[in-house]
Amino acid sequence: MHPIKLAVALLCASLAVPALAQGAKPAAPAKPAAPASKGFTPPGQSANTPIDAIAVIVNDEVITQRELNERVATIVARMQQQKMALPDAADLRRQILERMIIERAQLQLAKEMGVRVDDNMLDRAIGRIAEQQKMTVQQLRNQMEKEGTTFAAFREEIREEIVMQRLREYEVDNKINISEAEVDGFIATEKAAAAEQFELNIAQLMVRIPENATPDVIAQRQKRAEEVARQLRTGADFGKMAATYSDASDALQGGAVGWRPSSALPPLFAEALGKLKPGQVTPIIRSAAGFHILKLVDKRSLADAQAAETVQQTHVRHILLKVTPTQNAAEVKRKLLELKQRIDNKAAKFDELARVHSQDSAAKGGDLGWLAPGDSLPEFERAVDSLKVGQVSEPVETAFGYHLIEVLERKADDVSKEKQRAAARNALRERKLVEAIEDWQRQVRDRAYVEFRDESLK
Repeated sequence: MHPIKLAVALLCASLAVPALAQGAKPAAPAKPAAPASKGFTPPGQSANTPIDAIAVIVNDEVITQRELNERVATIVARMQQQKMALPDAADLRRQILERMIIERAQLQLAKEMGVRVDDNMLDRAIGRIAEQQKMTVQQLRNQMEKEGTTFAAFREEIREEIVMQRLREYEVDNKINISEAEVDGFIATEKAAAAEQFELNIAQLMVRIPENATPDVIAQRQKRAEEVARQLRTGADFGKMAATYSDASDALQGGAVGWRPSSALPPLFAEALGKLKPGQVTPIIRSAAGFHILKLVDKRSLADAQAAETVQQTHVRHILLKVTPTQNAAEVKRKLLELKQRIDNKAAKFDELARVHSQDSAAKGGDLGWLAPGDSLPEFERAVDSLKVGQVSEPVETAFGYHLIEVLERKADDVSKEKQRAAARNALRERKLVEAIEDWQRQVRDRAYVEFRDESLK
């Protein structure tokens, strides 16, 4: 995924769902548009030289060949940049057009539901994207234009990404409910199976089954999945096959899903993946959405992740002296070294000297309490991390002045119960969301009226 597009995905999660009319329902699918000509010929233009042509009609809108060509060029450039194997040009073109059809159907539904992103909101969103990329908006603009995308086109692409994300939040995310009983059950299961839990890096290939498909259509889709499985068994590149045949939304990323806890996957998938070694693929898995083939890219124990959830905290106290017009830095450091020498020689206690001399927390004997990573300035934190329990630092400079620091004790705090329950709830949502989004996208696509004007793209 393009890093800026990844920033968009993260940004969308922070945007509130817009207010919608109570009881609002999607309008009925639009009637087919009247037959259109193969291309638009402006006045004075030869009838034999159309400047564009219709590729497909989606409800009452069209996707033109020019739009398709531009999308194909953009995606091919990104795949080449990521050194991904390119599928056959015709297959790639059909794959991209299918994604455009699904996007267009979603945008039409969003319009009917009143989901909008105005210019002010878009400007703020682009500002945040630039900030996440450590750029100014002008630098972001320059980068997009250097990559061949006009800033106006980029803005509209971001607007559409946010609109579709908000629509999914309203139509899918907000309708997923996790009960407290489910959270309790999940935590109990996690504890019982902690030693056997893994995080899996996976890729997927899905052959979609249309809604209300006939047995003949299902048989055709199964045959397609079997042909893909056969080619994979004979050494075909999984990423290329996904980009060619997969109907999943990540097809053009080579089917890459990324790292997922096994507990966050649908049980059907987790069971099949649990039998694999890295690099292997599953047999065909049938679900309500279609036929799936999964690849286990890599596998790792969750022990490291659990260790990361344990926060190292340090009980610290300090003596702070500030640089003033009457006391320069050299004098402050000299005075702190004298205090440190008295402490090291046990001629005075740290807390007693802090009460007399420190310009911060003096009443508490310089006690700062328990500090977690990120609670203090980086230079202060580095000094704390370098000290042993009971050790007093040399003078440490920060923006506040100069410090003598003493580490009193350390402890490793496990994740709080609230965080544990929040993590369980998120895992359960993730598990339900994967299937719910695929199912919802399939329904939106199947409800749309789609007419291919170029049969080679069908």
